Amino acid sequence: MRYAVLGGGKRLRALLVLAAQQAVAAGRADEQPAWQEAALRSACAIELIHAYSLVHDDMPCMDNDVLRRGKPTVHVQFGQATALLAGDAMQALAFELLTPQPGDAGATPHGAAIAPVVQARLCALLARAAGPAGMAGGQAIDLAHVGKPMDQRQLQHMHELKTGALLQASVLMGAHCVPEAPAQALQALQRYGQALGLAFQVVDDVLDATADSSVLGKTAGKDAADNKPTYVSLLGVQAAQALARQLHAQAEAALDEAGLPDVAALRALAAWVVQRSH
Repeated sequence: MRYAVLGGGKRLRALLVLAAQQAVAAGRADEQPAWQEAALRSACAIELIHAYSLVHDDMPCMDNDVLRRGKPTVHVQFGQATALLAGDAMQALAFELLTPQPGDAGATPHGAAIAPVVQARLCALLARAAGPAGMAGGQAIDLAHVGKPMDQRQLQHMHELKTGALLQASVLMGAHCVPEAPAQALQALQRYGQALGLAFQVVDDVLDATADSSVLGKTAGKDAADNKPTYVSLLGVQAAQALARQLHAQAEAALDEAGLPDVAALRALAAWVVQRSH
């Protein structure tokens, strides 16, 4: 589990949680330590879900990959049975982190108890993003379309589930750490997360086709080798890059509409997503 979670990675999802919480809490006179505690736990939880999905995704029954984050994948390092169990355990641990019990280590630092209604909301957001209407459902669609054609609408739907749902949930979980967040802000942040999630996947497809394994930390060109539909295979590199820029503009526009006093961190993360090289 430590090998899978702590051995590198962008931490984008965790950063989105923290940035969204900070943006919604900015300027609130009633800010509470529990809000930061909830955001930190949410950031760790979503990283655990993301890491577990990579462990399972890399296994021979799925994508059968041997390199992740610049080192051997978990099943290569520890065997398939241990990799499967590690992924299962990380998924369970994510929800354990979101529901601290009285007396747990770090459950109430500085008296900062997380309200049960906040715990429930965070668990619901994460479960829906990771389950059949989110990441797992998107992966199922992906596996079912190896070697089969997809139009752009179908490809977008798949990636909105497989990749976008968890990125969007990162933003919404951060926002929902703050009680009574303005409805206008929540709706705008949902649009921001949706555009950013899709932009991330478009850029990922471009990098898979144009970068090498030493830069990516995973096997480059594997989508093409596995005959999987991607934005590059459908649109070409230049058109895919243009689409990423268009989605970045949509994310920026959503932040403008959020009505929040400080969205600098969210803007910086959106810019990084479309400009990244790995």
